[in-house]
Amino acid sequence: MPARLDLAAIVLAAGRSSRMGAFKPLLPFGSETVIECVLSACVAAEIQTVRVVVGHNAQRLIPLLEGRGVPWVRNERFAEGMYTSLQAGVGSLPTGVEAFFVLPGDMPLVRGETLRRLAADWNPTGSRILYPCFKGKRGHPPLIAGALIPEILREAPPGGLRELLARHAAEAREIACEDPGILLDLDTPEEYERRLPRETGPT
Repeated sequence: MPARLDLAAIVLAAGRSSRMGAFKPLLPFGSETVIECVLSACVAAEIQTVRVVVGHNAQRLIPLLEGRGVPWVRNERFAEGMYTSLQAGVGSLPTGVEAFFVLPGDMPLVRGETLRRLAADWNPTGSRILYPCFKGKRGHPPLIAGALIPEILREAPPGGLRELLARHAAEAREIACEDPGILLDLDTPEEYERRLPRETGPT
């Protein structure tokens, strides 16, 4: 599949990582950090427009992003919740983006192949939301139509992204994929240790 210049990815990496007790994006994960694994999936999928939303510990994360040539956007309101990071991310996208992935920065096991699969199934005249599904369970990242950006920027629904997506349930479609990583994030130290690549895991 050729690179899709009309698709983008927003990587959310502004949170406090409070349950982990350490700054998740910069934790080692195999030969890279967690955030680098997420970015590598975007590279593998040939997503040309990527925005990493930073907030907490931005001063630690920005040098890594700039070293890789990855654009970032600062969310000064990150303490108000993830939806403000989504707003910051979509607000930074160039015009002409037909759809964008929303990829949490603590999901290093999502495969680039999965992003490519969703990108290949994207049709601007079809469903407004595509969900990757593994064994019947929806995961991240959804691929969301750029047409929803004005609605995202206009308000912050109490239920956040989940509520926004629920409003458009009739316009969504599920894409089956063989990728358990779409269901696996890193919220706690136990999850982090359990999901580490074997060669860097605990002995």
